[in-house]
Amino acid sequence: MTGLEIGLISVVLILILIYSGMYVPVALGLVSFLSVWYLRGTTEAPIYLLTLAASSGLEQYYFGVIPLFVLMGLVVSQCELGRDIYEVSNFLLRKVRGGLGVATVAANTAFAAITGVSIASASVFARVSVPEMRRFGYTKRFAVGVVAGSSVLGMLIPPSVMLIIYAIVVEESVAAMFKAGIFPGLLLACAYIAVIVCMAIFFPKFIGGQDKESRAYAESYADLSFKEVISKLAPFLVLILLVLGGIYGGLFTPTEAGAVGALGAFVIAIIKKKLNKKVVWKVLSETGHIVASLLLLIVAATMYSRMLAISGLPTEFGAWIAAAELSLTTILVVYVITLIIMGTILDTTSIILIMVPLFLPVMMPYDINIIWFGIITIVGAEIGLLTPPLGISCYVIKATLRDKDISLFDVFAGAFPFAVTMLLVLILLIVFPQISLVLL
Repeated sequence: MTGLEIGLISVVLILILIYSGMYVPVALGLVSFLSVWYLRGTTEAPIYLLTLAASSGLEQYYFGVIPLFVLMGLVVSQCELGRDIYEVSNFLLRKVRGGLGVATVAANTAFAAITGVSIASASVFARVSVPEMRRFGYTKRFAVGVVAGSSVLGMLIPPSVMLIIYAIVVEESVAAMFKAGIFPGLLLACAYIAVIVCMAIFFPKFIGGQDKESRAYAESYADLSFKEVISKLAPFLVLILLVLGGIYGGLFTPTEAGAVGALGAFVIAIIKKKLNKKVVWKVLSETGHIVASLLLLIVAATMYSRMLAISGLPTEFGAWIAAAELSLTTILVVYVITLIIMGTILDTTSIILIMVPLFLPVMMPYDINIIWFGIITIVGAEIGLLTPPLGISCYVIKATLRDKDISLFDVFAGAFPFAVTMLLVLILLIVFPQISLVLL
């Protein structure tokens, strides 16, 4: 068999193994190892490739940014800043139609700017927002759907871990990716808010909580003084200033900003008296688990991308695209559809690490902007977080709630309008690249 055939078979085999339930890094590493072994006829080549991926792939200084931002996000979750932001958002938006839903989106947008991990947002607001919305008469599907939809904002709004991973894969500036994610993230949040208000006006039965009694109850409940609003927002504003202000102000690199942010989160936790030995151990061990899985995935994906280069698949794929004379629009449509389909079975990190090495060489002759391409990739993959059979945000919410009255189908059904909204925003981002690039 030729290198091209081996490359094609390896891609299909990886998907089959993942569908069968094999851990994604194991599937990537195993298929890459066997493919290189077959292509080179010796075990020395794949062993060398594996050691190269594990050593040179992770020895770069900027890899330190991943555990630092993950640590910061987990400490922030322990500080209950998500609850504080939600209470303030509810207070400010209590007179808006679908106010608690809008408050959830606003709070998740703010929370995403200090965590960068969508799973953290999903777990926090599943505990905070869903019980409150249910208490004020909102339907269970809307309550879980708005949490699922807005939780994915953590993938796009800096300091997103996905933006960091994409920057590492394509060897681009992390700070530039952060800048590119700001307006798309805010656009998606605004689109969610518009959809919620429209549903409250035209489909009140779907969201509930719109009768006079429920709205009056919500308004009377959301009562905060100016001092309370400031005290709840102050930690959030301090962290934003430390992390994003430090990066964009040129005071420190993203890696250093992660360290400063993690330290700031610990100081806030101490001030709020949310820190003890048990919490510190829990946060550190959970950070270790998340980072270990991410780095193992990066090592396996690095080996996979180098195996593809050896097989010649990206080069042959690019030549075929050129010979077929497909337009950039056609290729992007195929790419987005592929992202959404893969998003139904894979997490965003896996999609980035598998799809980018395959498609980026094909896109380069069209003189695309790599940073814009990264935003398209992340948003397209995010849609899969809300779609069955493996919408990770939906599974996290269901597992966090542990409410027998709310089924997994309810979560997916509630998230459906927000998945459609994401697709419409993605189309806007493709048609108007300036939305992503205006700050660069």
